[in-house]
Amino acid sequence: MFLSAPDITIILVIALVLFGGKKLPELARGLGSGIKEFKDATSGVKPLYDIPKAAALPAVPEANEHHPL
Repeated sequence: MFLSAPDITIILVIALVLFGGKKLPELARGLGSGIKEFKDATSGVKPLYDIPKAAALPAVPEANEHHPL
């Protein structure tokens, strides 16, 4: 879902009417710091998923005619 310029304009006008001109910078600042904190918190999670496949999975013996799995 992409927002076009008229959509963004309508959203900004509604926000201006609801919150007023003095509250909008405070809300934007709070939203920006919240997004920054979220990115900082999720950047520490990435190394947990970067486990090499050889280390993550145990070796499985291959089946042969005498010892089927």
